[in-house]
Amino acid sequence: MEEQLNELRLLAAHAQNRRTETGIPRVAMVQGAIPEHELAAVYDPMVNLILQGSKSMTVGGRTLHYNPATYFVMSVDLPAAGVVRSSDSGEPYLAVSLTLDAAHLAGLLSELPNAARSAGHETGFSVAAVTPELLDAWVRMLRLMKQPADIPALAPAYEREILYRVLQGPMGWMLRDIATPDTALARMHQVIQRIRNDYALPLRMEALAKEAAMSVSAFHRHFKAVTALSPLQYQKQVRLLQARTLLISTGYSVTEAAHEVGYESSTQFGREYARTFGQPPAKDAARIVEQMKSR
Repeated sequence: MEEQLNELRLLAAHAQNRRTETGIPRVAMVQGAIPEHELAAVYDPMVNLILQGSKSMTVGGRTLHYNPATYFVMSVDLPAAGVVRSSDSGEPYLAVSLTLDAAHLAGLLSELPNAARSAGHETGFSVAAVTPELLDAWVRMLRLMKQPADIPALAPAYEREILYRVLQGPMGWMLRDIATPDTALARMHQVIQRIRNDYALPLRMEALAKEAAMSVSAFHRHFKAVTALSPLQYQKQVRLLQARTLLISTGYSVTEAAHEVGYESSTQFGREYARTFGQPPAKDAARIVEQMKSR
């Protein structure tokens, strides 16, 4: 597998220390030291493969570590914090990702009726050991950066193969459940997207539980199993991350950002912001803006 990893590293060598588009739909790459505020975000569902260095992802109270021997799957939208590290020999962190597309996944699943179901699992994110077959599919995908004229014809086939290899692995149930109507994970995914989109509105637990076709107590239990957060914790994380973006990029005052994301009390907002990010909102935003200027 080392030969495949080396080729992937060469193909992705021009990635920057931010999300770098490849020209291939849904495929991106990143390299080097990524600012911590960019690693704290609401992540879209994805398959993430590290080529060099290592990464830790923390969701709720759960932290997962992965390196070039593993890959990470996130099947639902999750607020998370990441930490990236160079390799032991000093090479910069390097990774590629494929954003999951529900339509592509459902189309593939329709041709695999006998693939394994969840067997009681509920989590929305996990790490698994990489395989030579999965790496080989990634090599063919990234080679398209050198032959962009081939992307429209071949990228869909390579995307299907990457998804197929993940479906064959220990987290295949996760992709199957998320794309199969009426599974608990698929219903939870729908509710999670609603909370993410309507984060500034008050949570109505009974309505959310009804949408998930669960009792309120079962909804809370399933939600935390999938996201490692309660519904209120999830909403709070999304609100605070969005407020941080507003403070950094729009020049909103602390009070304006607090109200924009749904807080009635700017004092409460300030307390929860400092508890999450380690500094009061204005101080944290000023620090990040200064870091951005020096990049």
